[in-house]
Formats: sequence, structure tokens, C-alpha cells
Amino acid sequence: MSAILTQAPAPAPAPPEPALRIVQARRTGQWAAAGAVLVLAALGLYSVVTNRAFQWDVVGAYFTSTAVLRGLGLTLWLTAVVMVLGFAIGTLLAVLRLSANPVLRAVSWGYVWFFRSTPILVQLLFWFNIGALYPTILGIHTVNLLGPVSVAVIGLTLHEGAYAAEVVRGGILSVDRGQIEAAQSLGLGRRRRLTRIVLPQAMRSIVPPAGNMLIGTLKGTSIVSVIAVQDLLYSVQLVYHRTYQVIPLLLVATVWYVLVTSVLGVGQHYVERYYARGTGGTR
Repeated sequence: MSAILTQAPAPAPAPPEPALRIVQARRTGQWAAAGAVLVLAALGLYSVVTNRAFQWDVVGAYFTSTAVLRGLGLTLWLTAVVMVLGFAIGTLLAVLRLSANPVLRAVSWGYVWFFRSTPILVQLLFWFNIGALYPTILGIHTVNLLGPVSVAVIGLTLHEGAYAAEVVRGGILSVDRGQIEAAQSLGLGRRRRLTRIVLPQAMRSIVPPAGNMLIGTLKGTSIVSVIAVQDLLYSVQLVYHRTYQVIPLLLVATVWYVLVTSVLGVGQHYVERYYARGTGGTR
């Protein structure tokens, strides 16, 4: 008797699993904190705008006055001159610091050590009173040779040069050693290696701290008011010493500093993005 083989029925397909719904995590605490910060910021802004003690009408009247604009122009000029000369000195000092000559390294290190160790106000006052030590230089009276603006340029430049030296040195050290060795294998001299290979690549590391130095120098120029240089701060001081409107005149200087530093910050962003090309960085 032949056995009759019967095929077992195929199992019924399993029902599809229900799709998982992704639920975003609730961040109640973060939203509450953000709301509280916005409320406090709005209250603070409302208080500043509506407080009559700020005298915003006086701020508007003096904001573009001739004296204020003249002081702003001197502040911008002083910032530009100090930064250019300071980085010129700083680049030279950075190269000397990385030199194989121990004497040059010691000179560079000593310069940076001295000018970073003394307050800028002390340096300015020292240069302002240099006539007490050297009444004449090459037959020229130092009182006539070094006026307040000259003293400001010299003092700020020497001070910024010390900090710029460390910024440039850090940028040079950030360049991969293989790049320098490759340039050496191509027979490039030391000067061409520095200007064609090292510095262009170091700019990516130099620009961010240099931008901070630029903004700091702009604000730091206000210290020259102690030696009667008519920068932005000294200009508004001359006005409120005459009108006794201290708060609104200080606000004039504050708003101008905020505007200029904001513009410089935007410029720094684009310069950083330019030098970050091809590195994959998101600047």
C-alpha cells in the first residue's frame, strides 16, 4: 500500500509589526530657561530705553557731532597704525624666537617678557615722561619730539608687538613640519620658505587671535586719554566736563565702540573663512 504524501500547508505570514513612532524628547526645562532669559532681556532693554536718566535725546544730539567724529577718527587711525606696526615687530620677534641663534632667541624672549610684564598704563606714562631721563636726543628736545600722539603710538606699538610675537610664533609652530621639509627638498631658501610656505598656512591659526587683538586694541586705545590724546573717550570727556552730562556722553562713546567692534567682528569672520578654505573646517 503506497503511502500518500500530502504537502503541509504553508504557515500564514506573520502580521507586520506596527511602525515605531519617533517622539522628540521634551525639553521643558530648556524652553522655560530660554523664555525666562528672553523676558529678562526684554525687561532690561525696556528699562534702558524708557529711563529718562540716560537722556537719549542728548545721545542723539552728540552722536555725530564734530568733536565726537574727530575723536572716533583718531581712535580708528591709532588702532590701524598700532596693529600694522605691532604685527611687523611681532613677526620679526617670532622669527628671531625660532632662530637657531641663542642670542637672537634670548633677545626676542626678553622683549616679550618685559613688555608683557608691565602694565600698558605704566609704559605710556614712562614714555610720556621720557624727557626727565633724556632731555635731548641727537640735539633735539624730547619734549618737542614726542607729543602725546607720538607717545601713544610708541607705547601701544611696543606693547602690542610683544603679544603679536606670541600669536605669530604659535601660528608658525602650527604648520606641519613636513611642509617645511618638503620646501627644503625643493631648494627653497629660508626667506622663501617663510613667505611662500609657512606664513600662508600659519594664517589660519593667526587670524582668530589677531582679530581678538584688533578688537582689544580698538578698545584699549581709550587708555591714551590719560595723556590727553583726543581719542573718542577723551573727546566725550571734554564735552561732559563742560556740560556735566556724564551719562549720555559716555553712552555716545559706548555705542560707537559697540558699532565699530561689531563691524570688525563680521570682518574677522569672513577673513577666517577665507583662510580656512580647503581644510574642511566650518568657521
